[in-house]
Amino acid sequence: MSYNVYIIKLDKEVIKSKKFRDHNPDMNPRRACYYVGQTFHNPITRFKQHKNGYRSNNFVKKYGTQLVWRKFKKYNPIETRDKAEYIEMLLTEKLRKMGHGTWSN
Repeated sequence: MSYNVYIIKLDKEVIKSKKFRDHNPDMNPRRACYYVGQTFHNPITRFKQHKNGYRSNNFVKKYGTQLVWRKFKKYNPIETRDKAEYIEMLLTEKLRKMGHGTWSN
């Protein structure tokens, strides 16, 4: 079994959420917002699951607009879940340091 990381662009309406803003106190409101995840599914399948409410993150279900392939496809596939979780964390922090609002589990 292999794993994948994925990044989903969130509609800017997400910044109206106090929970999201509190989680991203240094975000630049002019920058894009993203959800970063990891899965053993194909990223397209996992995005559809989020949007359909299956094991979904609420921000993705409500605000997710599209997969941002250019930001993650070079990392896939990943051999182990531990490595996928580590890359998920690195990507989240990289985007956050660039001023993007981010969310991951």
